[in-house]
Amino acid sequence: MSDNIAKNQPRPDEGPLRVHLLDRSFSVKAIARVVLITLAILIFVGIVVGIFYSLSFLVVLLALSIFLAYLIDPLVKLIRRPFKTAKIERFMPRPLAILISYALVFTLFGFGIAYIAPIVVEQGKEFGNNFPKFANSIQRQANELNRRFQRLRIPDDLQNQINDGAIALGQSVTAAFGSFVISFLSYLPWLVIVPVLTFFFLKDVNAFRISFLRMFPPGRWRDRADAVLVDVNSTLASYARAMLISAVLIGTICTAGFYAIGLKYAFLLGILAGIFEFVPLLGPLAIGIIATASVAFGDHPGLAIYVAIFLLVLRLIHDYVTYPRIIRGKIHLHPLLIIITVLAGEQIAGIPGVFLAIPIVALLTVIYKHILEHQGSTGILAGLADEPSDLPSPEPTLSDGSDLPKDQIA
Repeated sequence: MSDNIAKNQPRPDEGPLRVHLLDRSFSVKAIARVVLITLAILIFVGIVVGIFYSLSFLVVLLALSIFLAYLIDPLVKLIRRPFKTAKIERFMPRPLAILISYALVFTLFGFGIAYIAPIVVEQGKEFGNNFPKFANSIQRQANELNRRFQRLRIPDDLQNQINDGAIALGQSVTAAFGSFVISFLSYLPWLVIVPVLTFFFLKDVNAFRISFLRMFPPGRWRDRADAVLVDVNSTLASYARAMLISAVLIGTICTAGFYAIGLKYAFLLGILAGIFEFVPLLGPLAIGIIATASVAFGDHPGLAIYVAIFLLVLRLIHDYVTYPRIIRGKIHLHPLLIIITVLAGEQIAGIPGVFLAIPIVALLTVIYKHILEHQGSTGILAGLADEPSDLPSPEPTLSDGSDLPKDQIA
């Protein structure tokens, strides 16, 4: 048998295989359907984007509430589990378990803030007081750059353009950071609503599910809607918990690493690294720029290269090793798609769009998968092509014109 297999295998000198595909054509009716469906989708997306942009703050509040609900739900189930096992769950109703979970979470959060806040505030004040020192360091390096330009005999116009561009970039970064802080502080009182909304999401989740399923007729449609809800719930739960674990992990590692390198504001920068982890792509980039710049223009500019290498290695290990294991394959998004999604979210809705872009795209992929399964097809356009022609299709051949063995045809 091994000799037969060896005979059937194409030899290296025979060249690459040449495979002929079946001819399929699209009728005018099919093309018109595609155009109409595309226009309908574009109109629908435009309406949704307009509504989302006008209600972006409300959408963010709802997203934060759902995010918090997914984080607290495992604790609620853990509290009720012994009562369910003993079949006395009436003594621990879900609302009471939610309130106990709130008490535990916010007590732990309060103790953490009480311990962390004084250190962060102290280092933050010192970091702010050193801003003039950073500015003087930047000015010295700019003057040194000008002297090098003069030695290299670079035209004055080009020197002025480079200097003006650097100044404009610094001003824009400072203004953007300041506006973000002011906006965050102005919205801070509204965050009190988040625990209230989270309580109702946790308490009435089954009622919401039943109401949604009743919108579909019993049978195949309702079963498919239930399957979509299960996958959506699993995807959002995995994403929320992965973000929290990633934030704690990155914050802890960055704090320890910054202390090991010898940074002056290691604790402050480590806390910021953990917080910025909730902002995909832009958050890690921002903390990398802040940490590297604070060292480069501080007392020990030579440490900047070590900080940059540390953050780069950490990013590569987390993005390609630890995070896929944390998320456990629940969200299948290519890194390029993540970058495009985050940038598109920022263009559409600013900071709220950055937060919500990846979960929305992940949910769309889940819904798309179920649409294909429901239709029993391999693609949206798979059923639009005309049937293959009745003419016999050519047999697959090798590059020299000889027939391909039958057991090699996929």
